[in-house]
Amino acid sequence: MERESMTFWEHLDELRSSLIRMACVIALFAAIAFVMKDELFAVVLAPRSSDFVTYQLLGVKAFSLHLMNTGLTEQFMIHMRTAVYAGLLLASPYVLYELFRFVSPALYQHERRYAVWIVGTAYVMFMVGTLVDYFMVFPLTVRFLGTYQVSPDVANMLTLQSYVDTLLGMSLVMGVVFELPVVCGLLGRMGLINAQMMVAYRRHAIVAILVVAAIITPTTDVFTLFVVALPIYLLYEVSVVVVKTMNDER
Repeated sequence: MERESMTFWEHLDELRSSLIRMACVIALFAAIAFVMKDELFAVVLAPRSSDFVTYQLLGVKAFSLHLMNTGLTEQFMIHMRTAVYAGLLLASPYVLYELFRFVSPALYQHERRYAVWIVGTAYVMFMVGTLVDYFMVFPLTVRFLGTYQVSPDVANMLTLQSYVDTLLGMSLVMGVVFELPVVCGLLGRMGLINAQMMVAYRRHAIVAILVVAAIITPTTDVFTLFVVALPIYLLYEVSVVVVKTMNDER
């Protein structure tokens, strides 16, 4: 049946079928991640010790954070939540495909190409932001906060829940931050901003970037703050180029 001739209820049935397929694929990947517990948490817990690749490259001195569990059901629930998050990440290409497959019949040919570019770029940038967090931002944060002591008499007792919550939360934040070029590109396409405006407010943007970096990585270590702020600043410069390209195409 042609999508153009479908009734409202038939569209709802098609949407329901798409949602069911997406839920099944997410559940499948989440179940695989749940079963592969050792492999999953080998990745999740890797940044807690100096054996992690980032620390090796930076020459960080040996350390290891001891994580503890304080609740009867906490470890199982964290296992479930982490597996679902992994399932969402792994199934996200299929989810985007299903969503595009549902809405594409309502788009013109040039709109479809534009939508593919936007969705594809946004997905890639989100994944890049997640990887930057895992390999750079989170390790530097967890090393500083996990080993910080106001006094040698006060030992850190870190819970597994706080560790995993911080990792998943920061991954989401960095994924969203890395959407900056996509958002700026859309605003430039609509004529709401231009490259000259972004260049004129570059100094203001740098201050905002430093504030965001300080929030993401609450540390007094200037090197760590620089490492976090640098990729965000580079994203801003990339956004200037993207906006200029979009303005020229209008």
